[in-house]
Amino acid sequence: MNSLSFKLTDKEIDDLLLRYQSCLKDNPNEYVKAFIKTPDDTTITIYKNGKVLLQGKNAHVYGAEFLKKDIAEAGSDEVGTGDYFGPICVCACIVEKNDREYLEMLGINDSKKMNDDYILKIGQEVMSSLKHSLLIVDDLTYNRAHERYNLNEIKAKLHNQAYINLKRKGYKIPSAAYVDQFEDKSVYFRHLINEKEVYHDLYFEIKAESKHLSVACASVIARYAFLKTMRVLNEKYRFDFPFGSRGAVDQAGIRFCEEYGIDRLKEVAKLHFKNTERIIEAVKKDREIDLDQFRLLD
Repeated sequence: MNSLSFKLTDKEIDDLLLRYQSCLKDNPNEYVKAFIKTPDDTTITIYKNGKVLLQGKNAHVYGAEFLKKDIAEAGSDEVGTGDYFGPICVCACIVEKNDREYLEMLGINDSKKMNDDYILKIGQEVMSSLKHSLLIVDDLTYNRAHERYNLNEIKAKLHNQAYINLKRKGYKIPSAAYVDQFEDKSVYFRHLINEKEVYHDLYFEIKAESKHLSVACASVIARYAFLKTMRVLNEKYRFDFPFGSRGAVDQAGIRFCEEYGIDRLKEVAKLHFKNTERIIEAVKKDREIDLDQFRLLD
């Protein structure tokens, strides 16, 4: 049985009790302030003097938030799922104990809270520093996959593949391995039931990128790859593709279709977005193009 002990402040103890209030159990020890037993049988004993004792095979995982500098961890995140134009990028990476000081010095946090210019500046450096697996799914590939799977199924398969790739590269994945949760754990693994290889030793947390440095780094690497790929798209088509799915996105889609034709929209956009219908309707009105001419796949 693994065990871990440390002292916490009163505020940290209050936060811990709030988080695990549904797991509180009685304990007759007069020196114990609270006793917690988690669903995976990890026990957390909080003593009145502020000492906390964790016991169980996943003790170090539960203690990770309070001992971040003392453990290695892995994390995965995705970028591009909310953008009509451009790829989906998924990264899983490993942050070793000796990586933390350097990464914190760079000010790494969730990529959605970081300036794109800064991500472009440090992205390659972060990639070179960390053990990672990066998957970039272009729009043609994504649209073919979406004919069979919904978005969350695709995301589950990509996160799983990113972790499998880390293993295949020969890296030891730490016990503290996180996924930025986009659906319930049971649903995630149900999406992978037909996969040849599944990585199971994962913890799922909402907004994990703001809690775990490994997920934040995965977010930064994925965002960096997304931004670089968008630059390549812009150069290839001599076109300025906007981010997101609102604002100028529909007008950009209309201009792209007018310049390259509706049939090539699948090369640069995720066709299941509602934008596609609006774009084609607008082009149809302008040029009286029959919707039957629009083909998702060659």
